[in-house]
Amino acid sequence: MRPSANSAASRRARRCPRRRHSWTVDLGLALTATIWGLNFTVVKAGLEELSPLAFNALRFPCAAAAVWVLMRSTGRRMLPPRKDWSAVLLLGIVGHVTFQMGFILGLDWTLTGNAALLLSTSPVWVLVISSAMGRERFNPAVLAGVLATLAGMVVLITGGTQQMGAARLGDMLVLGAAVSWGAYTVFGRRMVKRRGALQMTAWTLWAGLPFIVLAGVPDLVRTDWSTVSLTAWLGVVYAGVFAIGIAYLLWYRGVRTIGQNRTSIYQNLVPVIALISAWLWLAEIPTTQQLVGAVVILAGVVIARRSP
Repeated sequence: MRPSANSAASRRARRCPRRRHSWTVDLGLALTATIWGLNFTVVKAGLEELSPLAFNALRFPCAAAAVWVLMRSTGRRMLPPRKDWSAVLLLGIVGHVTFQMGFILGLDWTLTGNAALLLSTSPVWVLVISSAMGRERFNPAVLAGVLATLAGMVVLITGGTQQMGAARLGDMLVLGAAVSWGAYTVFGRRMVKRRGALQMTAWTLWAGLPFIVLAGVPDLVRTDWSTVSLTAWLGVVYAGVFAIGIAYLLWYRGVRTIGQNRTSIYQNLVPVIALISAWLWLAEIPTTQQLVGAVVILAGVVIARRSP
């Protein structure tokens, strides 16, 4: 039977809101990639006035407060069940304490672009760890992506101008942060399925908060606060509230609406934005070898992600 004009119109009306909603989600994800890309430059600039551990000890409470507001506004459970406490603590140490220490110290000792590109390899380490644990098959596409990523990292780390230097501790620390985030993602999948990504992130972030603050207390005590500018304070707030609180909200909205695969595409924009912002703001002009390494790394990440 031929559908009526009214039913056809109602179907068109139902389709329109979905198109508008998807458009706003994509815009939000592009904004998230921009926030995360600029965050590397913002943090790097803040580290000129604050030590890495002091900066972390200030921005992480901002992040914890932002996530708390997000949890309350969405009506989520604020505390994990008692049986999950040990898992939450372990994930908090791996995914936040270890990650943040490697990220902030590594960024302080290397170029902003290097840090963004090395951190963008996290999805590849997710595949490597999952395959090593027998949770995913190590197919040829994954192998090609991993090898391309490793080759790009070698090109990125081992060459460049005198400013970039040879392989350095900062690059290794950021790479370690990327691996720790990959482990956090793999070992946290079960909790994500049972409790939800937002709750798991909030709980583990709060579990890691005391360790990060305590690590920064000695540097906070030694800091001459009269020399800390308003720009540095705004950087602390940006790195905590925007890069974690607002960005997480937009990111999880994207995952929930258009799925993990389409959402993850936007992560490829992060190192590109970081390179551009570091060039314009910090005058970190990328060398030819750095650009070659960037292209090879991003190609490897894309190949690995597109594997069946």
